[in-house]
Amino acid sequence: MKEKSSFLSIDMKDAIKAFIVAVLGAVIGLMQVTIDAGSLDFDWKKIGLTALAAAGAYIIKNWLSNSNDQFLSSEK
Repeated sequence: MKEKSSFLSIDMKDAIKAFIVAVLGAVIGLMQVTIDAGSLDFDWKKIGLTALAAAGAYIIKNWLSNSNDQFLSSEK
């Protein structure tokens, strides 16, 4: 099994996971708000911006974590 990416590095696996988390989080979250409002008119621009923000946050979290998933810790 491949080791996780090290502190201050990102690999393709991180990018794919960020995309999945971003899309699912944004779509499910904003769809729930829309449905609760009694509408089925989705704001795709808002969904896209939320997904982009979530992906960015996930990438930054992984970039600042070491291969043991310790946030803001260098490799030991």
